[in-house]
Amino acid sequence: MKFGIDRLLADPALRAPLEGKRVALVAHPASVTEGLVHSLDALAACPGITLTAAFGPQHGLRGDKQDNMVETEDFIDPALGIPVFSLYGEVRRPTARMMDSADVFLFDLQDLGCRIYTFVTTLLYLLEAASGTGKVVWVLDRPNPAGRPVEGTTLLAGWESFVGAGPMPMRHGMTLGEMGRWFVDHFKLDVDYRVVAMEGWEPEGPGFGWPLNRIWINPSPNAASLNMARAYAGTVMIEGATVSEGRGTTRPLEVLFGAPDVDAKAVLAEMRAFAPEWLAGCALRECWFEPTFHKHVGKLCNALMVHADGGFYDHHAFKPWRLQALAFKTIRRLYPDYPLWRDFPYEYVTDKLAIDVINGGPGLREWVDNPASTAVDLEALAGPDEAAWRDVRAPFLLY
Repeated sequence: MKFGIDRLLADPALRAPLEGKRVALVAHPASVTEGLVHSLDALAACPGITLTAAFGPQHGLRGDKQDNMVETEDFIDPALGIPVFSLYGEVRRPTARMMDSADVFLFDLQDLGCRIYTFVTTLLYLLEAASGTGKVVWVLDRPNPAGRPVEGTTLLAGWESFVGAGPMPMRHGMTLGEMGRWFVDHFKLDVDYRVVAMEGWEPEGPGFGWPLNRIWINPSPNAASLNMARAYAGTVMIEGATVSEGRGTTRPLEVLFGAPDVDAKAVLAEMRAFAPEWLAGCALRECWFEPTFHKHVGKLCNALMVHADGGFYDHHAFKPWRLQALAFKTIRRLYPDYPLWRDFPYEYVTDKLAIDVINGGPGLREWVDNPASTAVDLEALAGPDEAAWRDVRAPFLLY
């Protein structure tokens, strides 16, 4: 199979509209060709393409910024001599000066298929900046490693943020090329938008979204494995909790929690008693870690690690959002007074709890904190949203 960048490089007819145009690239460390050449270098060496600028999203073009809300500065690429603008620095929306740097913007970011992963919001902001200006945006499409399944509640009106681009569920099941098509339609954008589609991507084939013949490269520092990408629609919610998501270890965002004062075995037993069906499709294993930075730094934490890979993985049975919700619910049931929710500014939102910003509304937190709520109640909260989104996205799917 071929990703969008590989098709563009291989086909002069696809590249023909770029002749004579000033071209900018939005990229990060995972923006590489099938031969592992970075897209910026590959395009710079490609006949007929004139690169005049590059853009880096959150964590930077080089992927060197470790945590959230760690900003990147603009710089000049030392090899190409072109400006590299940061879309996670002084601004998150491209400015008029940035947009003046090119005629065509190639967007080549590997995504995780999750609403909160900010590259999808960066795509929306670029499309909005291009709308009505005559600027052209192409997405060089890449796989959604989480595949087609849909999960989570829909972001509520008024809860939009940098981790909430629009009314979609947490796990949306679309590629960025497809998502851009929905953005243009939903937000009524006046933009020349094109997708250089993948060739041979089979979201229901071997790998269930991630092709077996392509290696995994971190699109951001803590997205270190396919296992993380599959679990992320659940484990990312821990960023709004006081328990650790494993930052400061070698396997961040692959655990349901880690804490020095929570008994992982007891939590797992209660999870199995409360909603055993939500544990399907993966294996859970008790483990221990001591973070070298971030939450609970230097403290021994008991944890549950998720294994959504190997022989344990069942693509359609695995429900990471429900699994993480269940872990929170169980901690609340076993430790009713546990200070579970982290109160701090999250992605520049200062007037709402982080867990609510992450979920695009208070529904999940209220379900966790309600002693009387059941698994049926959460299904009733999320199920209709998930069904509605499958209908909404259907006209925009390309594969």
